[in-house]
Amino acid sequence: MSKIGRLPITIAQGATVTVEGRHVTVTGPKGTLVQKLPRGIEVEVKDGIVNVSAKTKSKADMSNHGTIRALLNNNITGVTTGWSKKLELVGTGFRAEVSGKTLILTVGFSHTVPIEAPEGITFTVEKTFVTVAGPSREVVGQVSAEIRAVRPPEPYKGKGIKYSDEVIRRKAGKAAAKTTGAA
Repeated sequence: MSKIGRLPITIAQGATVTVEGRHVTVTGPKGTLVQKLPRGIEVEVKDGIVNVSAKTKSKADMSNHGTIRALLNNNITGVTTGWSKKLELVGTGFRAEVSGKTLILTVGFSHTVPIEAPEGITFTVEKTFVTVAGPSREVVGQVSAEIRAVRPPEPYKGKGIKYSDEVIRRKAGKAAAKTTGAA
């Protein structure tokens, strides 16, 4: 039995969880999320607690057991408090602005790069920081990864778009290589 999967999930204040066939719907003040269940997993909601169980002891069911429990817990957290990721633009002249539901990046190209926000995702810009927020942890992470992929940080000067808590390993460059090189 999965150590994570067997833990009960307490439903946070303001959230409701309903099971309809193979779909679990989580509703809260930040939105509604639907999680599809694999075949060997059952979910039971009782007295404000969600229990996830595997029907059989097969490898597929046991591996899905903990995963589905973690996804449901993330959904409950998302619809009550929400998820967010903060990115930092590092580089001279690098900036971002929000126009409606579109994030417009100016990151050293000859053109601007527009990124459309999917349903439920919001962008916030403060100086050189961009915050991506929404109820779904998966979508917030995917949109953040797409923004970072526009201009990933490079190892010589550290220019690019990086997560705010990311540490870029710096390389020395040519000048340092010449001074330590052989005769």
